[in-house]
Amino acid sequence: MRVEIWTDIACPWCYVGKARFDKALEAFPHRDQVEVVHRSFELDPGRAKDDIQPVLAMLTKKYGMSEAQAQAGEENLGAQAAAEGLEYRTRDRDHGNTFDMHRLLHLAKEQGRQSELIQAFYTANFAEERSVFSEGDERLIELAVAAGLDADAARAVLADPTAYAADVRADEREAAQLGANGVPFFVLDRKYGVSGAQPAEVFAQALTEAWGERSPLKLIDEGGAQACGPDGCAVPQH
Repeated sequence: MRVEIWTDIACPWCYVGKARFDKALEAFPHRDQVEVVHRSFELDPGRAKDDIQPVLAMLTKKYGMSEAQAQAGEENLGAQAAAEGLEYRTRDRDHGNTFDMHRLLHLAKEQGRQSELIQAFYTANFAEERSVFSEGDERLIELAVAAGLDADAARAVLADPTAYAADVRADEREAAQLGANGVPFFVLDRKYGVSGAQPAEVFAQALTEAWGERSPLKLIDEGGAQACGPDGCAVPQH
């Protein structure tokens, strides 16, 4: 069974939602037969790469809330994250463009290190003092290496703005086609969609139901049809 998860590194609910989903998956009896693929979604795709600002300033401008309201929201998120065993800095984080991180996640997917890299990005963005935005490419390369990627390969991707760009845009188009207008957005075997950072119990139910509806292969064999197998190909007898 395949689970596709559309997320953005700048999305705190994606950070919390991943922890909740991971908890449900860990307890799922068929977890070893579940493939998890992380898909790209930018909450702020029009933001310039060098347009970096404090999270509170971004929230007050984008949602028209006061700084006190924005800070209260961050405190609530911190409590939600703590309940899942996650660290979360409620103050002095910044916000910026995540396109390059998504491009690196596609590189990581090819190398089988996508889960490790997205967790490294989440932890760096939400729990660590150093920024994933203001320190430039070398900070992203450092995180990529920590997740098991080759430094030169990561550096080459960041040096070429076209590398994996089409893959990111394809993910975003597909999200729109599926009706996802926010993240996290989970799609299970292209049969079930789960929107938002739901409780682990909801993810557990979705996994169980999606697994239960997996259709066994229905074999149609009228007999006598030619086929190839481990012992070679049948030769028609006349």
